Amino acid sequence: MADLMKWFDTRRSPVELIERLFEGDTAASGIRVEESVEGNTLVVRAELPGIDPEKDVSVAIVEGALEIKAERREKTEQKDKNSYRSEFRYGSFVRRLALPDGVDQGDITATYKDGVLEVRTPVPETAQKPAARKIEIQRS
Repeated sequence: MADLMKWFDTRRSPVELIERLFEGDTAASGIRVEESVEGNTLVVRAELPGIDPEKDVSVAIVEGALEIKAERREKTEQKDKNSYRSEFRYGSFVRRLALPDGVDQGDITATYKDGVLEVRTPVPETAQKPAARKIEIQRS
C-alpha cells in the first residue's frame, strides 16, 4: 500500500504522475539508457549528468547482466526559511540490462564524458543454429 501511495503524492503535478505511471522501471531506476550495436560491439549509453563517475558510479556484471549503480547526493541551499522546492532526483539508482550469452567480462570497457556513461563489449559470434525443422504430428 505504501508503494501505491507514492504515486499520489500531492506535491506532484497530475502530468508528472501520469508520466511516472507510464515510464515504469525506467523512471523508478532514475537511469535512462540507449543500446545499440556498432559492427560487432554492443554499446550502452547511460544518462548520468552531474555525477562524479570516480566516486558515485559502479559498473558490474551480475548474473549475466550489466548493472549500473549511481548515487546523486543532495546539496541543499535554502535561501528562504518558509519555502523550498526541488524537482531534482537524489538518492541511489540502479539499472540492469541483459547481456548477450558468451560476453567475455574482460573485454568490457566503460568511459564517462559530458554526463554520459558509455559501456562497450564485443558481441560474441553465435554458433550456427540448426535449420528449422517441422515435426510431424502422429494421430493415435
